[in-house]
Amino acid sequence: MDSRHRAFVNFAWLNVGYNLLVILWGAFVRATGSGAGCGDHWPLCDGQVIPRSPDTAQLIEFSHRVTSGIALLLVIALLVWALRLFAAGHPARRAAIAAMVFMIIESLIGAALVLFQLVAHNASLTRALSLGLHLVNTFLLIGSIALTAWYASGKPAPEVRGKGRLLAMLIAALVGTAIVGSSGAVTALGDTLLQLGVLPGGVSQPINRDSHPLVLMRIIHPVLGTLVGLAMISLAQQAIRHDPSPTTRRLAWITATIFVGQIFLGALNVILKAPVWMQLVHLLFADLAWLALVLLGATLLGRPGTVVVTPTPIVSSSPAR
Repeated sequence: MDSRHRAFVNFAWLNVGYNLLVILWGAFVRATGSGAGCGDHWPLCDGQVIPRSPDTAQLIEFSHRVTSGIALLLVIALLVWALRLFAAGHPARRAAIAAMVFMIIESLIGAALVLFQLVAHNASLTRALSLGLHLVNTFLLIGSIALTAWYASGKPAPEVRGKGRLLAMLIAALVGTAIVGSSGAVTALGDTLLQLGVLPGGVSQPINRDSHPLVLMRIIHPVLGTLVGLAMISLAQQAIRHDPSPTTRRLAWITATIFVGQIFLGALNVILKAPVWMQLVHLLFADLAWLALVLLGATLLGRPGTVVVTPTPIVSSSPAR
């Protein structure tokens, strides 16, 4: 790999790391109830380009907008660089285009949350669904950026011919991961609203059939996360059976380990009553689990040969809050 391609790969991974930080800061905005810090103004903050004498909530929200704007500029730079460096049809070029599309969607979702006041103490079902959608798009965004770096480093393009069973298994795993990630985002919203006193009862309240839907998610999400964490062990075994190369073995067990680790992080989050710092750790590992699964899929689909694996039903995926 020459110096130009090496620099591009490093820049792409830098984008991945920076976007993870932006994602965590966005979760901090939600967890602290600071989403309305700039009012219902967007892209301005409380009607100003730079707010004067901001309070804590406004400072938190404004800083998130600034970091998100930088993330947008970085992805634009990544796309322009990819278009100049790679020929049409190259998988790194396609991944960079996808990253730009998902970044635009990410910005629009963020703007909609503010403009429709789906922030701060809003406990509506619309907000819950919006956060779930936001999480899925975030997964797709960081996955696309990671694939840009992956393919730019010379990894083979995906080949789906003769891999129907494997492809179905990977799609099921990715969809399941997105479902559990979405449920984690909604669960985290419920934890925040309980801690802010918007929902009655607090985080220690008993949960029954009459509980608020956001409170019920505190049972549903861990169940889904546990099921998928266990399913990922089977996925790792079948991935290695299909391709026992060192790269696949490493990614397979990294993926399974992170997913299973999420079960314990989720349990710790519940035991500690969902403190903000624990929610951020849980979210970070959910993002890492998604990235590991995406790269494992890219590795398996890049390998030639006939698939001999037996598909394993995967109900869901990594817990994320």
